[in-house]
Amino acid sequence: MASWFAKIPVMNPAPSLFLIGPMGAGKTTVGRRVATQLSLDFFDLDHEIEERSGATITLIFELEGEAGFRKREMELLTEFSAKPGIVLSTGGGAILAADNRRHLRERGYVVYLETTIEQQMKRLAHDRKRPLLAAPDRRERLARLAAERESLYRETADLIVPTGFNGSSSATARRLVEELNVLWQRGSAQASPGQAA
Repeated sequence: MASWFAKIPVMNPAPSLFLIGPMGAGKTTVGRRVATQLSLDFFDLDHEIEERSGATITLIFELEGEAGFRKREMELLTEFSAKPGIVLSTGGGAILAADNRRHLRERGYVVYLETTIEQQMKRLAHDRKRPLLAAPDRRERLARLAAERESLYRETADLIVPTGFNGSSSATARRLVEELNVLWQRGSAQASPGQAA
C-alpha cells in the first residue's frame, strides 16, 4: 500500500473537494466524515443519479446499459463539480470520461482513495446492488477494473490516500482532514493563481 503523499504539493485555490477511487474504497463514508469536519455540504454522485432518475443504478444499467448510465453520470458530475464549497463522492468509473477528469481537475482538489482487491472483497462481500460486481468471479472483475482505471485515478488526483490507515473510515477521515489543512488551499472558483484562500 502506498504511503500518504501529495502529487502536487501546492495548487491554486480550489473551492471544492472531490473523492475518486474504486468501489469499496470508502468514498461515501469518508466523504461524509470529512465534510462534517470541514463544515461543507456532502453529495454522493451515485445517490444523486438515483434521485434525479427515480431509478436505482441497477435498473438504469438494465434499461439503458452502461453507456446510458455514464451519460447521466457525466451530466450530473458537470453540474455538481461546479458547485462551490462541497465534498463530492464520485462513482468508481467517473474518471473514465476525459471531460469528467478535466472537470474534476479544474474545479476542485481531487483525492484518490486507494484500496486493495483484498479490502474491496471484504467490504463488498454482501453487496448485491452494484451492476459491475455481477460476475461469477468477483476478484477477477475487481482486478480487471483496477487495471483499467488505476492510471486514470493517479493522473486525476492531487492527493493519494490509502484507505487502510488504522483500518477504519474514521481514522482515514481524521488523517485526511489533517493533510487537507496543510495541502488544500480552499478558495473560490474565481480565485486567481497565487491568490490567498
